[in-house]
Amino acid sequence: MGWFTNLVMGMACMAGGLVVYPVQIADSGAGEQAGVTVSGVVRLVHLVSFATAFGTSVWASFIGGIIMFKNLPRHMFGNLQAKMFPAYFKLLIVCCSLCVSAMATTHPWKTATKREQLQIVALGVSLFTVVINLLVFQPLTVKIMMQRHKIEKEEGIGAEVGWSKNVEAAKKNPELAKINRTFGMVHGFSSLANIFCFGGLAFHSWYIASRMLL
Repeated sequence: MGWFTNLVMGMACMAGGLVVYPVQIADSGAGEQAGVTVSGVVRLVHLVSFATAFGTSVWASFIGGIIMFKNLPRHMFGNLQAKMFPAYFKLLIVCCSLCVSAMATTHPWKTATKREQLQIVALGVSLFTVVINLLVFQPLTVKIMMQRHKIEKEEGIGAEVGWSKNVEAAKKNPELAKINRTFGMVHGFSSLANIFCFGGLAFHSWYIASRMLL
């Protein structure tokens, strides 16, 4: 792994450590009197990180990917996704790590309410599932996709938009049909992990909304 990936994974481990062994944020001194507090900065970091993660997840999962699939040649779409998703997962890990760390330091587990503990768990699920996606499902999906691209090129397909030619070729090519099933299974696990990540963030959005004063 590159240095940035190592940094991202280090942040994820730090977030987990803060949940288990929290360092509570306490405000005191002139900063508090001036209206600028340490906990206020932590909450700002939490809000910005959550907003970035939630917005990015909505776009990548439900908007950007669908538009690209419907308008790009399949092999071009797959190669682009192979480059984009590692960056997407790393960004989510950074943001989710900051969110978990912020919740753990402003609401230590032992003194937090059940509601606050549930939010830490939800953010922890989001963080865990995106880490699994980055380290396991995404590399495996790309590996299988590249194998399928090779078979499809031999069949003279892959430069078109959509699945129609793949479906027709798979009826006559057992190897392509088999790798389609394998790809579908692994990609399904990756998509499921991504949905769990989004679900944790969506659940946390309700908590934040309930605490806002407009």
